[in-house]
Amino acid sequence: MKRPSLPETKLTKYQASISLSVALVATILLTIPAKSETLVERGRYLVNTILACGNCHTPKTPEGNPIAEKELSGGVSFTTPAFNAIAANITPDKETGIGSWSDDDIKRAITEGIRPPQAKLPGVPLAAVMPASFYKALLPRDLDAIVAYLRSVKPVRNEVALPEYKMPVVHQPYPDAEAGFTTKDLQDPVRRGTYLATIGHCMECHSAREKGVSDYTAGFGVGGRKFGPSLVQGVQADWKGSIARNITSHSEKGIGAWTDEEIKRAITGGISRNGKKLEPPMAFGWYSNLSPDDLDAIVTWLRKVPPGG
Repeated sequence: MKRPSLPETKLTKYQASISLSVALVATILLTIPAKSETLVERGRYLVNTILACGNCHTPKTPEGNPIAEKELSGGVSFTTPAFNAIAANITPDKETGIGSWSDDDIKRAITEGIRPPQAKLPGVPLAAVMPASFYKALLPRDLDAIVAYLRSVKPVRNEVALPEYKMPVVHQPYPDAEAGFTTKDLQDPVRRGTYLATIGHCMECHSAREKGVSDYTAGFGVGGRKFGPSLVQGVQADWKGSIARNITSHSEKGIGAWTDEEIKRAITGGISRNGKKLEPPMAFGWYSNLSPDDLDAIVTWLRKVPPGG
């Protein structure tokens, strides 16, 4: 049986009523505040993605996998002409970690590379492998978030040997960190990517170096830095070493001819354009948890890196 249709005037009023109801619901939904990200949640994200703190500070199995129950309790060791050092215990353990440090102490160590007065080497700079010059770019809320997260992780008692310095410690300034960022910058894809790549200290490895000094002008992003078991220990048992590649927009020497998806796969999966597995110390396992927006921003930034090499 055919359902009788409503008169045109009633149908029009009915449609208007439905439209008004949908509009009201939409308005109500827009006025309900979304759940804001807590400091600990933001800190967890930063530490376990772009900062990749565990890539150095968490001990690993012989296969190179981080040991979860020993998160951030000290790990990789470095042997260089300038220093011998083991990545410190940065859990809240009061005797072997940073549990006795104040928030300001932790922030200063992160952004300036200086130990606090109550540390075992009071006032002595952290080894240059700590990318404090890059972390100087951290926005205030992000720095607060990192401290909040470090306070929240499980304290792990693990005494790590103190560093041995053979030369004065120098934390070379990084131009983008020196220039600084604002919260508004994160709304622009290029600036957001620049910020992430800065706090991710990408160019610490991927820029050319001469006698321990990085070239952030002509050598910006051209790669060439060598890593090996004699320099870095605790990565994985069978690691033979690697050379940081050119990540400029050069179409042949760099990654200018790569697709966005190929770049993303290299960053998060450690797979090169030709399907070859990339080598440590690139922190693929941590970068795999980057948000889609952040990953897109990093690729946008990479497209802007001048061709070089």
